Amino acid sequence: MQSTLFQHTENTAQEHESFVLQNPHMLLVNLNGEIYAKQGSMAAYQGNVDFQFHGGGMGRMFKKMISGEDLALMKCVGQGDVFIADNGAEVHIIDMQNDQLTVSSTNLLAFESSLTWDINRIKSGVMGFVAGGLFNATLSGTGKAAITSWGQPVVLQIDQPTAVDVGCIIAWSTSLKVDIKTTFKAGSLIGRGSGEALQMLFSGQGFVVVQPGEGPAAMIMANTGS
Repeated sequence: MQSTLFQHTENTAQEHESFVLQNPHMLLVNLNGEIYAKQGSMAAYQGNVDFQFHGGGMGRMFKKMISGEDLALMKCVGQGDVFIADNGAEVHIIDMQNDQLTVSSTNLLAFESSLTWDINRIKSGVMGFVAGGLFNATLSGTGKAAITSWGQPVVLQIDQPTAVDVGCIIAWSTSLKVDIKTTFKAGSLIGRGSGEALQMLFSGQGFVVVQPGEGPAAMIMANTGS
């Protein structure tokens, strides 16, 4: 049997690495122990692997309840190959070395158990932003993480105040100062993402990762006018 399809075989050249990109849209986890991944992200697996709900403990579960932050994780435990993806989004691996990184929960695909995570609040000055701010996940420590992007992202080096549409931000340096601002004017929707007139304002020294779109769900909502 012949087809160019069969050129896309499993990447077995990096078995020593825990996270390996199979292609721009799928992550292979060479599992030997445990990792955490977005619920529903498993595309296939080989070997002896168990999948468990991971709530993160009472403190973090309480934060999720009061913030509405939808960080739904599963624990993957065992030995084998686990293939992880998120509806065709691009996957990017980050190697953290005693670092901290704040990530939008929508874009957090997987991370090693050597990393710790928590939910943190971004205080808002815009009418209290209804719930009092935006909430995102912060990863800390040494290990690998995988994040997703709808389209090719760009990394902006921050050395002056920089505003990013709330729907287009993927991740940023935890050291940056963050606030919420609005540039709403009647009849003007200036943003690329669903936030339109709301932006996250970054200042200090660091970087932010910005995506050009929000994926299928956002496009459906835009096309239906929801």
